[in-house]
Parts: sequence; structure tokens; C-alpha cells
Amino acid sequence: MQGKNIVFLDRKFIPEEEARISVFEPGFLYGWGIFETMRSYRGKIIYLDAHLKRLEALAKLIDLALPWPKNKLKEIIRKTVKINKIIDAYLRLTVWKERKGANILVIAKKYQPCSVKKYKEGMRLAVSPLRQNEDSFLCRIKTANRLLYELTYIQAKKKGFDGSVILNSSGYIAEGTRSNIFFVKDDALFTPSLSCGCLDGVTRRVVFSLAKKYKIQVYEGNFILRDLLEAEEAFLTNSLVGIMPVASVDNKSIGKAKCRKLTESLIKRYNCLLR
Repeated sequence: MQGKNIVFLDRKFIPEEEARISVFEPGFLYGWGIFETMRSYRGKIIYLDAHLKRLEALAKLIDLALPWPKNKLKEIIRKTVKINKIIDAYLRLTVWKERKGANILVIAKKYQPCSVKKYKEGMRLAVSPLRQNEDSFLCRIKTANRLLYELTYIQAKKKGFDGSVILNSSGYIAEGTRSNIFFVKDDALFTPSLSCGCLDGVTRRVVFSLAKKYKIQVYEGNFILRDLLEAEEAFLTNSLVGIMPVASVDNKSIGKAKCRKLTESLIKRYNCLLR
């Protein structure tokens, strides 16, 4: 197995090219599954407990029995990183429904971070023509069905953007292609509420904790695109990029592109947590 990427599947560690699942499993046929994307930083898996806690909660919502308890899943994930000899890793844990029970796949690959230049310049986003259905409980679950997000991402990339802003069926901001969205006005943070159809992201919660610690006001609510366009700053959050500034939306600059005082402060504090 030396020199090959190793994954965990069917209760064992195998080379990735040997990984196979049956096409008759409900997880494949219906997208009946959930997943967590994580990052290992300097050998430590960031917010592993928070990810597994969310996984357990969401599994119950879709009648999916996890094949192992949380402590065993931790052991498997950590061993996958160790066996691949990766210090800074991209990790994905996928759980899906099978005809008898459930199965899991754990992937660990070398993490390729966004460039320092991108963190300085910020992301260029488009507004997706596709809408999130905020009335569906599925929008709050990280299911294996990612068609909406993949289409918004592909459409944005074809037009030269880094990703998309997704609005819900009522016209309010829901989330980003692969992230939660925050914006800044008058030294306060604003972000769509969960009722808008966004995922309750792990890094989103970390930002809430940082804001509370440093006495930054946070407002959750219904916000229209104009609120974002008129903001002083904006940023995206997810477990891989952490906190990423937004430079523009549909080629309209957000605030003063090189003056992101609050965003840069949160990035520094978040990076301190990682260390």
C-alpha cells in the first residue's frame, strides 16, 4: 500500500483504486447519505467533535443509523490521516444508506490551501440564477445530493468567478456555493438566519463564538442582495478555507476592497485558534 492513497471503506483500509460500492444501494440510487468535510492542520483535525456531533444529529433526521459510535469514528478518521502520512489534510467522511444498515467512506488527501494572494484580494462571486428552497428540511442537512451547489459552482466558474451567492425562493440571501456568508456594517456582523435555508456551518459557529468573545454584535435575519452590495466588508466561512474575504459580487466591489479591518481581525483570531 506504500505510495498509494489509502481510504477506509467496508470496515478496512484499502488503496483508493480498489474502493467499490454496489450500484443497488439506496445511498447511490437516491443520494441517501450525509457527509462532513474537515481539515487536518499540523496533524490535528480541526473541530472534529463539532463535525461528528452534527453528523450524529443529521443522521437521525434522515433515518440513517451510523455504523459506529463517535469515538470509533474519531479513531478511524485519525488513523486514515496517519496511514497516509499527511500532516495538513483534506478529509471527507461520507455515510450512506445500504440495504442492510449503513456504510462509511473516509478520504484523506493532501490539503491544497488557497493562496495568500486570494486571502488578500478576496473572492469574486456571482449571483446564481438557481434558488434554494428554504422550506425544505434538506437544505439544512449536508446530504450526498449536492446538485444545486455543484451547478451553481460550475456556472460561476464558467463565467470567471470563484463561486456564487445563492438566494432562496423568497429572494433573501441563503448561502454561498460551499460556504456561509457574513457581511459587515458599522462594526457589526450580519448573516442569514437558518430559516433562510443555509447550513448551520461549523466555522459559522466559530465566528459566532469569536464575536461573543470580542464583543462584536451579530445579527441573524433575512437580508436581500442590496444589503450585501452596500456592506463595508463581506466574507465566506467553511471548514477548509476558514474565513475568506469577498471582493465583489457580480463585479460590484464590496466596500473598499483593501480595507477589511474586521474581516482581517477575525482571520487572525481564527488562525490563532488553529495554532
